[in-house]
Amino acid sequence: MHFSQALWQRNLALYERTLALPFNQELAQGTLNKDIFCHYVIQDAHYLLAYGRALAVCAAKAFDADDVIQFSEAAKIAIVVERSLHHDFMQNFAISKTQFEHTPLTLACHHYTSFLTATAWSESYPVVLASLLPCFWIYAEIGKAIVNNSVPDNPYQAWIDTYAGEEFNQAVRNVIATIDKVAAGCDADTLEKMHQAYTRGAELEWLFWDGAYHQRQWSGLDHEAK
Repeated sequence: MHFSQALWQRNLALYERTLALPFNQELAQGTLNKDIFCHYVIQDAHYLLAYGRALAVCAAKAFDADDVIQFSEAAKIAIVVERSLHHDFMQNFAISKTQFEHTPLTLACHHYTSFLTATAWSESYPVVLASLLPCFWIYAEIGKAIVNNSVPDNPYQAWIDTYAGEEFNQAVRNVIATIDKVAAGCDADTLEKMHQAYTRGAELEWLFWDGAYHQRQWSGLDHEAK
């Protein structure tokens, strides 16, 4: 069994819980509240900058030239291509540049970006790679799972099509192939750390979507005071 297969099986129940979240189900039906989606887009744009930086560090730690190229390009795509998508959504949903810039990170976004940044700088290449995989893989699988259930004239169809599309899914397959290649040369302790990093990333994906649906900021704290 490839390492990626073991990863997916170990975290299958968590993926199914993520797919079942109201955010994803209502997104497919086009019934997701506009304010919820705007909250999500703003936080995801903040997230993508940190994700791009973590991918750049991953590229710097990569074991061979092909992997350096793969993750350097991924870092660029995370920031340039997906930011362009978010820019379109921000225009379509009347989110101003000022509103975006003055919206602080939520607890979920702060937790996730801090995890990726800390892991990228402090852990070995295989573990960094595992921490970054959930954002690739889970988005691709959810996109494919909901694309056939999407209603006509869905206001969120562009989001669904991006993550269900062949270009993104090919990139995901390439990352999975790389992690399997890297894992084949790792000892048991490193493999377990990779499992732990992937699971924590997958948990934070769930937290990000759930937090967006409920528009959570910093529970019990005044978010403007941070």
